[in-house]
Amino acid sequence: MKCPYCSSNDTKVLDKRETEEDLVTRRRRECLNCHKRFTTYERVELADIMVIKKDKSRETFNRDKVKSGIVKACEKRPVSQEQINTVVDKIEAKIRNMDSNEIESTKIGDLIMKELRKLDKVAYIRFASVYREFEDIGEFAKEVKSLKK
Repeated sequence: MKCPYCSSNDTKVLDKRETEEDLVTRRRRECLNCHKRFTTYERVELADIMVIKKDKSRETFNRDKVKSGIVKACEKRPVSQEQINTVVDKIEAKIRNMDSNEIESTKIGDLIMKELRKLDKVAYIRFASVYREFEDIGEFAKEVKSLKK
Protein backbone atom coordinates (compact mmCIF):
# COMPACT_ATOMS: atom_id res chain seq x y z
CA MET A 1 0.00 0.00 0.00
CA LYS A 2 1.38 3.39 -1.00
CA CYS A 3 1.66 6.05 1.72
CA PRO A 4 -0.66 8.99 0.92
CA TYR A 5 1.85 11.41 2.48
CA CYS A 6 5.24 10.48 1.00
CA SER A 7 4.26 7.86 -1.66
CA SER A 8 6.53 5.23 -0.14
CA ASN A 9 5.53 1.60 -0.67
CA ASP A 10 6.97 0.59 2.69
CA THR A 11 4.02 0.42 5.08
CA LYS A 12 2.95 -1.94 7.81
CA VAL A 13 -0.44 -2.87 9.20
CA LEU A 14 -0.84 -1.90 12.86
CA ASP A 15 -4.43 -3.00 13.39
CA LYS A 16 -7.07 -4.84 11.36
CA ARG A 17 -10.81 -4.81 12.10
CA GLU A 18 -13.90 -6.14 10.40
CA THR A 19 -17.02 -3.98 10.37
CA GLU A 20 -20.26 -5.07 12.04
CA GLU A 21 -21.58 -6.99 9.06
CA ASP A 22 -18.12 -8.17 7.91
CA LEU A 23 -18.56 -6.17 4.72
CA VAL A 24 -15.45 -4.07 5.06
CA THR A 25 -11.97 -4.67 6.45
CA ARG A 26 -10.44 -1.61 8.09
CA ARG A 27 -6.66 -1.49 8.36
CA ARG A 28 -4.67 1.04 10.36
CA ARG A 29 -1.27 1.44 8.71
CA GLU A 30 2.01 3.19 9.38
CA CYS A 31 4.51 4.34 6.78
CA LEU A 32 7.97 3.00 7.55
CA ASN A 33 9.51 5.96 5.72
CA CYS A 34 7.76 9.07 7.14
CA HIS A 35 6.11 7.30 10.15
CA LYS A 36 2.70 8.85 9.52
CA ARG A 37 -0.40 6.74 10.09
CA PHE A 38 -3.41 6.30 7.83
CA THR A 39 -6.43 4.05 7.44
CA THR A 40 -7.42 1.92 4.46
CA TYR A 41 -10.67 0.09 3.78
CA GLU A 42 -11.06 -3.08 1.77
CA ARG A 43 -14.44 -4.09 0.38
CA VAL A 44 -15.67 -6.57 -2.19
CA GLU A 45 -16.35 -5.04 -5.58
CA LEU A 46 -19.83 -6.02 -6.63
CA ALA A 47 -21.97 -5.61 -9.72
CA ASP A 48 -23.05 -2.06 -10.47
CA ILE A 49 -26.34 -0.86 -9.05
CA MET A 50 -28.21 1.69 -11.13
CA VAL A 51 -29.94 4.58 -9.38
CA ILE A 52 -33.11 5.89 -10.99
CA LYS A 53 -33.21 9.61 -10.28
CA LYS A 54 -36.33 11.79 -9.92
CA ASP A 55 -36.06 12.92 -13.55
CA LYS A 56 -35.95 9.21 -14.59
CA SER A 57 -32.29 9.42 -15.66
CA ARG A 58 -29.99 6.66 -14.45
CA GLU A 59 -26.54 6.70 -12.91
CA THR A 60 -24.31 4.18 -11.19
CA PHE A 61 -24.70 3.93 -7.41
CA ASN A 62 -21.95 5.88 -5.70
CA ARG A 63 -21.44 5.24 -1.99
CA ASP A 64 -19.35 8.42 -1.79
CA LYS A 65 -22.48 10.45 -2.63
CA VAL A 66 -24.35 8.74 0.20
CA LYS A 67 -21.45 9.38 2.55
CA SER A 68 -21.16 13.03 1.47
CA GLY A 69 -24.83 13.67 2.27
CA ILE A 70 -24.49 12.04 5.67
CA VAL A 71 -21.27 13.93 6.45
CA LYS A 72 -22.96 17.25 5.62
CA ALA A 73 -25.95 16.39 7.82
CA CYS A 74 -23.65 15.39 10.71
CA GLU A 75 -21.39 18.44 10.45
CA LYS A 76 -20.56 19.86 13.91
CA ARG A 77 -22.48 17.01 15.57
CA PRO A 78 -21.04 14.45 18.01
CA VAL A 79 -20.91 11.76 15.32
CA SER A 80 -17.62 10.02 14.59
CA GLN A 81 -16.27 9.16 11.16
CA GLU A 82 -16.49 5.51 12.17
CA GLN A 83 -20.22 5.87 12.94
CA ILE A 84 -20.76 7.53 9.56
CA ASN A 85 -18.85 4.74 7.79
CA THR A 86 -20.94 2.14 9.62
CA VAL A 87 -24.16 3.85 8.50
CA VAL A 88 -22.93 4.02 4.90
CA ASP A 89 -21.96 0.33 5.03
CA LYS A 90 -25.43 -0.60 6.36
CA ILE A 91 -27.18 1.39 3.64
CA GLU A 92 -25.02 -0.08 0.89
CA ALA A 93 -25.59 -3.60 2.24
CA LYS A 94 -29.37 -3.07 2.23
CA ILE A 95 -29.26 -1.77 -1.34
CA ARG A 96 -27.11 -4.67 -2.54
CA ASN A 97 -29.37 -7.20 -0.79
CA MET A 98 -32.39 -6.04 -2.77
CA ASP A 99 -33.68 -8.29 -5.54
CA SER A 100 -33.07 -5.76 -8.30
CA ASN A 101 -29.89 -4.06 -9.47
CA GLU A 102 -31.88 -0.83 -9.89
CA ILE A 103 -33.14 1.42 -7.09
CA GLU A 104 -34.95 4.72 -7.03
CA SER A 105 -33.04 7.61 -5.49
CA THR A 106 -36.01 8.27 -3.20
CA LYS A 107 -35.59 4.82 -1.64
CA ILE A 108 -31.92 5.58 -0.96
CA GLY A 109 -32.98 8.85 0.68
CA ASP A 110 -35.49 6.97 2.83
CA LEU A 111 -32.80 4.49 3.93
CA ILE A 112 -30.48 7.37 4.84
CA MET A 113 -33.22 9.10 6.83
CA LYS A 114 -34.05 5.90 8.72
CA GLU A 115 -30.40 5.44 9.75
CA LEU A 116 -29.88 9.13 10.61
CA ARG A 117 -33.00 9.12 12.76
CA LYS A 118 -31.38 6.42 14.90
CA LEU A 119 -27.93 8.06 14.85
CA ASP A 120 -28.58 11.75 15.52
CA LYS A 121 -31.90 13.63 15.54
CA VAL A 122 -30.40 16.98 14.48
CA ALA A 123 -28.56 15.37 11.55
CA TYR A 124 -31.84 13.67 10.63
CA ILE A 125 -33.69 17.02 10.54
CA ARG A 126 -30.90 18.61 8.50
CA PHE A 127 -30.98 15.81 5.94
CA ALA A 128 -34.80 15.74 5.87
CA SER A 129 -34.99 19.49 5.25
CA VAL A 130 -32.93 19.15 2.08
CA TYR A 131 -34.23 15.74 0.99
CA ARG A 132 -37.89 16.64 1.44
CA GLU A 133 -37.30 20.22 0.26
CA PHE A 134 -38.90 21.99 3.25
CA GLU A 135 -40.20 25.37 2.17
CA ASP A 136 -41.30 26.90 5.47
CA ILE A 137 -40.90 26.66 9.23
CA GLY A 138 -44.16 24.73 9.52
CA GLU A 139 -42.65 21.75 7.74
CA PHE A 140 -39.70 21.82 10.14
CA ALA A 141 -42.03 21.99 13.13
CA LYS A 142 -44.10 19.08 11.81
CA GLU A 143 -40.98 16.92 11.37
CA VAL A 144 -39.62 17.83 14.82
CA LYS A 145 -43.02 16.99 16.33
CA SER A 146 -42.93 13.57 14.65
CA LEU A 147 -39.51 12.95 16.24
CA LYS A 148 -40.90 13.58 19.72
CA LYS A 149 -43.49 10.80 19.29
